[in-house]
Amino acid sequence: MPTFQLKVNGVSHSVEADADTPLLWVLRDNLDLVGTKYGCGIAQCGSCTVHVNGNATRSCTTTVANAQGMEITTIEGLSENGDHPVQEAWKEIDVPQCGYCQSGQIMTASAFLENNSNPSREEIRSAMHGNICRCASYNSIEKAVEVASKK
Repeated sequence: MPTFQLKVNGVSHSVEADADTPLLWVLRDNLDLVGTKYGCGIAQCGSCTVHVNGNATRSCTTTVANAQGMEITTIEGLSENGDHPVQEAWKEIDVPQCGYCQSGQIMTASAFLENNSNPSREEIRSAMHGNICRCASYNSIEKAVEVASKK
């Protein structure tokens, strides 16, 4: 089995996996980073979103081979103490209900705000559109992204 070099949350790892193994399973099964969730497996729901070189990326369809040499950030690496502005806004607005989609939502929002620090409500809605929330917390999610943009 081939070995891949991954830099996850600032730490280098050697991982043995088939080249076509989704990054999601390497993160969860090999590196025990279980904050990134499996939702659909076809990049449609956003639960598995991580940052790859700063971009929000669906880890369920990104292979370990394609992730090699990239800077990968998971929800565990977004901030050491859970105090990233998006995480703070999530708590302030009390967004989570079941919480399953939240890591993907937060990772999408934080990558979006990195590139657009003063978004309109329409831009927020458009950026978050690809992340599904079964609890339908969309209004709270949008409000939290708006609050985070001001932090």
